[in-house]
Amino acid sequence: MKLVYTGKTKNVYALEDGNYLLKFKDDVTGEDGKFDPGANSVGLTIEGAGKAGLKLTKFFFEILNEKEIPTHYIDANIEESTMKVKPATVFGQGLEVICRYRAVGSFLRRYGKYTQEGQELDAFVEVTLKDDIRQDPPISEDALHMLNILSKDEYKVLKSLTKEIGNVVKEELAKKDIDLYDIKFEFGRVGEDNAIALIDEISGGNMRAYKNGEYIEPLELEKLILSHS
Repeated sequence: MKLVYTGKTKNVYALEDGNYLLKFKDDVTGEDGKFDPGANSVGLTIEGAGKAGLKLTKFFFEILNEKEIPTHYIDANIEESTMKVKPATVFGQGLEVICRYRAVGSFLRRYGKYTQEGQELDAFVEVTLKDDIRQDPPISEDALHMLNILSKDEYKVLKSLTKEIGNVVKEELAKKDIDLYDIKFEFGRVGEDNAIALIDEISGGNMRAYKNGEYIEPLELEKLILSHS
């Protein structure tokens, strides 16, 4: 195995068979010691966060694979906190795609003049550039096209997949009486045909979820979703 990338919450290794291995860490994004899925820096280390994130990611990716929704997932080893994935190329230097069901976080900070906290949103899809220096600025469909990051046809696929995958996650959480407020995805081009597919992870660190109006921490979320009760 050869280390090819050291990330905030996971490291990436190249495997001899041409695939890649993601090693999940216990570091989570946040500020001032508080978890924040939208933050650009590691805010704290939570023991068990890596395994919890991987368990949820495995759970959701296997559901998506069953539904034949394209992903880079191959398999996962929970004990070693690793996930084997197909190679993928990102759009530009990386995009994050957020699906919003409620007005919270940066959406509320930006549009607070026109909305109130927790207001329902109709699966609003927002694309941001991965750019820590510029604090991940939102970018429109037209700008993505003009800057040669994404064609308009690819944007349509990206938006459609975001809503489809977001709804799969939302429905799974609803089975446990948990409300999904927003979720962040990453996509890339995978395979010989460069098909757009979900990459990275689906974990508590990528979403805001609430139960009875109370925010659920990522580790607690993993326990609630994967409990058999």
